[in-house]
Amino acid sequence: MRLILIAAALAAVPLASFAQDDPAKQAVKARQGFYQMLAINMGTLAGMAKGDIAYDEAVASRAAANIEALTQYDMPALFIEGSSSADTEGTAAKPDIWTNSEDFQAKFAGLGEAASGASEAVKGGQGNIGPVVGKLGAACKACHDSYREKS
Repeated sequence: MRLILIAAALAAVPLASFAQDDPAKQAVKARQGFYQMLAINMGTLAGMAKGDIAYDEAVASRAAANIEALTQYDMPALFIEGSSSADTEGTAAKPDIWTNSEDFQAKFAGLGEAASGASEAVKGGQGNIGPVVGKLGAACKACHDSYREKS
């Protein structure tokens, strides 16, 4: 009886892991995690820029540093074939990403350029955050306008 239970348990393991082995779904989930971290930090900066959150230089600098770090990640590598909105449920990634991959990668690099030095730029007062948020937002919008489905 014990041997049968062990065999049944071992047989179930591959079935459970098989459901999670879809590379497209894994890529979408990873992208969503990346964008969630980006959104949390952008939200902090935007809230401070608008005055909805009290300016705190250390918090602003840390949020901007997090964005700088995120832009160093090879995010375009997570846009694998078969993970567009036409292929996979739960993503807003337009198929144009794959037909214009150089432009998509350039737009992501533009986010990195906008983030460069942001952790220092937000220091010195609440008024310094708005221009940083504007640069970051423009970089996000440039990519979203071309490569993200409207929701």
